[in-house]
Amino acid sequence: MRLPVLIIEDTPSVADALSVLLEIEGVPFEVARTPSEAQQRVSRGDVGVAIQDMNFAPHATSGAQGIELFRRLRKADPELPVLLMTAWTSLETAVQLVKEGAADYFAKPWDDAKLLGTLRTLLTMRELQLENTRLRAERHQSRSELSRSSDLCGLVYESDAMHRLALLAVQAARTDVPVLITGPHGCGKEKFAEIVVANSRRHDRPFLKVNLGGIPIDLLESELFGAEPGAFTGVVRTRIGRFEAAHQGTIFLDEIGNLPLAGQVKLLRVLQTGSFERLGSTQTRTADARLIAATNADLAAEIATGRFREDLFFRLNVLELRIPPLNQRRDDILPIARSVLPASHTLSIAAERALFEHDWPGNVRELLNRLQRAMVVADSAELTPHDLDLASEDEATHRTGSASVEDDSAGERTQMRLLLARHSGNVSRAAEELGLSRQAFYRRMEKLGVGIERRLRE
Repeated sequence: MRLPVLIIEDTPSVADALSVLLEIEGVPFEVARTPSEAQQRVSRGDVGVAIQDMNFAPHATSGAQGIELFRRLRKADPELPVLLMTAWTSLETAVQLVKEGAADYFAKPWDDAKLLGTLRTLLTMRELQLENTRLRAERHQSRSELSRSSDLCGLVYESDAMHRLALLAVQAARTDVPVLITGPHGCGKEKFAEIVVANSRRHDRPFLKVNLGGIPIDLLESELFGAEPGAFTGVVRTRIGRFEAAHQGTIFLDEIGNLPLAGQVKLLRVLQTGSFERLGSTQTRTADARLIAATNADLAAEIATGRFREDLFFRLNVLELRIPPLNQRRDDILPIARSVLPASHTLSIAAERALFEHDWPGNVRELLNRLQRAMVVADSAELTPHDLDLASEDEATHRTGSASVEDDSAGERTQMRLLLARHSGNVSRAAEELGLSRQAFYRRMEKLGVGIERRLRE
């Protein structure tokens, strides 16, 4: 839907001139003749831009009515772009209202080309802002519903990518199909295994976690499938394997790529038939255990080198949860950090910027470790980049002594993105924190190439 321009003008000839101009250019518009009519129309929240006169009473030139109307319009719709237009009001009054959030000031008579150019820019920004507001509301509703209906096991996120994964994990929980969780070290694979289990029909049954990377290769099979006395040196009594112990529950095999080929054959058989034998026994046993596997390895590459069975991969990969690294979902960095910090500690602006800019090769695990370190070494309740052992961009610039224009722009671009992330994309609040008007913030965004992200519907 194209949003209309609202012409707020009591002089018929001026209102008609603006109407003809917009009609010729194909810009939708409406006309309000009085301040009360304008305020009522703006309160509906779907005006694109308002062009507002500053005087409405006969022979009035002070602009007092316009000032009052502008403030009422801003109260009714704080994000509405308002263009001020008059032949009488002083420049000082216009400048004051621009500081309060007016989009711009035009004197009568106006320049048609400049007015149209400003209107088109403001309409585009307004449409994007309303779309973002709507999508944020939809995302918030979707996340609130998911949190109310499901157990997310304390998962903290802001990014759309993690929300989609959380939804998929909850959907996977409703079935008993194997789940393969992939992603780099420290990204939270075990957390997603917990979410699957917590929302499954097996949530009150055994949940066994096995780190295959931490068990010697010659003991892996006995750990998983059990062993009879004398099966190998050191086994003096029956050892119950993890699959048997997880009967009617769930078993989580982390670092599945470390399982040797002999163990892969047995695991494949368990997945296909539910049956296995303990080492040293010919008696076939069965186990009803739901399998969740995780790996940071490239299993396709492992298959190509013969270190992982392709048939097992396809049995495991019925449903995959692919967790992106933290540096590909930077919206999650600050929410995770704030959730970890106790009420006694806060992050400085420089610390938030350093966290946002860091590449996070160790993912969430590295983030948690740095925050724990910072709380130990910090001299005050407000954590700094130094406490986090992260050099801020400003510190790096001072060390090199060569802050180029490109470096400055990159730093400012990062700061604006950080502010927008902090305020969930709300331009007005981000601009207020930076000490700028909303329009000045938009102009700086345009100059630095910081766009308003148009997210897809969930």
